Amino acid sequence: MVLINIGFGNFVAAERVVAIASPDSAPIKRLVSEAKDDNRVIDVSCGRRTRAVIITDSEHVILSALQAETLSNRFSDSYVDEGDSEDEDTEGEA
Repeated sequence: MVLINIGFGNFVAAERVVAIASPDSAPIKRLVSEAKDDNRVIDVSCGRRTRAVIITDSEHVILSALQAETLSNRFSDSYVDEGDSEDEDTEGEA
């Protein structure tokens, strides 16, 4: 399981993430509002401005103070690193 740092010592399982979005658009604001009404919001921004909204496969909405682009880079880097380690494991078996 790959865990991604989403800010302030908080981590999320990479395979559970469906989308990372900026909180500025009206549909995302509506999604966050509806999730708050249903108690599905996890706010890990520590009182700072929300700069990214992470949507999980369990329909939870995570609010982060890190930029969406920063989180996206961390996700892509983790999958590149994970792919490299799998290649190393299989090279010795051939």
